[in-house]
Amino acid sequence: MKNSEQLYKALSERILVLDGAMGTMLQRYKFEEEDYRGERFKDWEHPVKGNNDLLSLTQPHSIEEVHRKYLEAGADILETNTFSGTTIAMADYHMEDLVYELNYESAKIARKVCDEFTALNPDKPRFVAGSIGPTNRTASLSPDVNDPGYRAVTFEDLRMAYKQQCEALLDGGSDILLVETIFDTLNAKAALFAIDEIQEERGIEIPIMVSGTITDASGRTLSGQTAEAFLISVSHLNLLSVGFNCALGANQLTPYLETLAHNSEFHVSAYPNAGLPNAFGKYDETPEDMASQIKEYVEKGLINIIGGCCGTTPEHIKAIADLVEKYEPRKVNITI
Repeated sequence: MKNSEQLYKALSERILVLDGAMGTMLQRYKFEEEDYRGERFKDWEHPVKGNNDLLSLTQPHSIEEVHRKYLEAGADILETNTFSGTTIAMADYHMEDLVYELNYESAKIARKVCDEFTALNPDKPRFVAGSIGPTNRTASLSPDVNDPGYRAVTFEDLRMAYKQQCEALLDGGSDILLVETIFDTLNAKAALFAIDEIQEERGIEIPIMVSGTITDASGRTLSGQTAEAFLISVSHLNLLSVGFNCALGANQLTPYLETLAHNSEFHVSAYPNAGLPNAFGKYDETPEDMASQIKEYVEKGLINIIGGCCGTTPEHIKAIADLVEKYEPRKVNITI
């Protein structure tokens, strides 16, 4: 892939900055049902409000605007607006048939903006990471407490859904595939299996970022893995990076990043929330507070890629970008 060499070169020179939350930014637009529908879906038989991925088709200028703000704030890597872009997640809106188009168009929007910024400053190339969320089902756990052996989804269902999403993200211009917010490593393994199939079929090497989520103070993922077990579970592939995002604020994430940094041969990524949500589900942590906590990561040499998850804004990303440019990235012995 043409931008891979630039990507690895940039990672060897500096800490790369990932963008912040898409959902937080879209809330500012106060979109209603008709905004989500646009002209094309005005007669859709089912409610679509809340389907943020659909906005890449119905409000593409807003998605582009959010991307642009993050690049202006100093982001090196943009995530596509495709967190729920699988047939499994889109079934909630009866929009499974739109999955390829949603991912393809979302990647194209991010690609266009990244290319504009790279052209203005070729010494700071910008990269597109195709966002692959965990879906709303889990392959390891039963959703029915009375039937622990029941599964709402199979590995094969997940593999097929992820493969379709990944192919569209690549066709639309993604440089990286980002399997993120992993609460069930079996789901992630289905995504990684699909990506590996695509690598083989297309004869390419795809930079893959893998990002799990520690769901509570026990330091485990929802399906019960520790940070170390999670790392071992995904280390069979040659990954660009492994890391954690979401669920916790920057402070709470530090010990788990230390586990990854001390045990992994991959680059390490982190994009925590802006603290923990308050009683109203909002995130109160200021950009300055968040950056001061992330300072511990860079002083300890734990990370190569840093960004923000829930509650983060371009202001948060700017504070983080301003901080990390003064620090060296974590050392990785890597060959491509």
